[in-house]
Amino acid sequence: MYGLLAVLLLLGAGLVLPAGGARAADNGTWGVFPTPPAGAALSDRAYFFHQGEAGSTVADSVTIVNSSDRDLTFRVFATDAVNTPSGGAFALLPVEERPADLGRWIVLPAEMAQPLTVPAKGRKDVPFTVKVPGDATPGDHVGGIVVLGTAVEGVRQEGGVRVGVKRSVGARLYFRVPGPLTPGLSVEDVRVNRSAPLLPWVHDARATVSYALVNRGNVVVEPTVTVSARGLFGRGVLDRPARELKVSLLPGQRVELTEDWPDAPQSDRVTVRVRAGAAAHPDLVSESEVAFLAVPWPAVGVLLVLAGAGAGLWALRRGRRARAAADRPAPAPDPAGAR
Repeated sequence: MYGLLAVLLLLGAGLVLPAGGARAADNGTWGVFPTPPAGAALSDRAYFFHQGEAGSTVADSVTIVNSSDRDLTFRVFATDAVNTPSGGAFALLPVEERPADLGRWIVLPAEMAQPLTVPAKGRKDVPFTVKVPGDATPGDHVGGIVVLGTAVEGVRQEGGVRVGVKRSVGARLYFRVPGPLTPGLSVEDVRVNRSAPLLPWVHDARATVSYALVNRGNVVVEPTVTVSARGLFGRGVLDRPARELKVSLLPGQRVELTEDWPDAPQSDRVTVRVRAGAAAHPDLVSESEVAFLAVPWPAVGVLLVLAGAGAGLWALRRGRRARAAADRPAPAPDPAGAR
């Protein structure tokens, strides 16, 4: 016997999305998106974008489309958005985790407490409201409406437990509460991990630069990052221009990112600097650095072993000479010199 656990299949199921161009959430079998205007077949909105004062209420509707040839049953719920800790992809919390922010503000019809069936090749429009609390803080609040298939579509092994997999798709909802807006971004915990060849300069050394980006403000930030490194006497050994990360860093979120460095120095004292900013906020700049000593330790180890072996051999030979001298008989006294 084994426990059959229902989980959200995040990757490839529409819940984890890059920060690129807007598009409706669709996994090929069903889709979720803002309801189109009356008489229109398609929506011109891929995501929900709303704004409202603290204490206000905003109404909208989400559309669920079933592209398959059979009726499908779903569980529909609202939740908060987060960045995945590694890489920073956009994600919506799973059904078993209670939302603490925008997901609590979204009110679905009472009948959504029960499974919703959408007919084959059909659609359902589900109205909802966003009731902004009176003490809502200014800035961006991000969440979404998730449509979770009730059918277990596969089983995978996780340790000693077999886990049933359910697919889900989520439509993003960005909500801004007016008030003081404070962009915030910091670079933290810069680290360098190196791997060097046994024989230096025969092959390139490799390194990975790891760092964390933290959004300490109250608005969504799309960071740009510059990575550079200087060796002894300020000599440049790495200079990568600013580039967009294609990450929408949500307020309060922290993400871990890495940069590959395929031709890292093999013998140098290096300072690596990571600088982050945002094109939409020119004054928002943060940087952090770390220094490391690049030494071809395998080669140094071999040299130390050889030096130790040489020193041992020299000491052994010296000891043998000393013992041989001690064992050599003393010369006989000269009779002539004794008179």
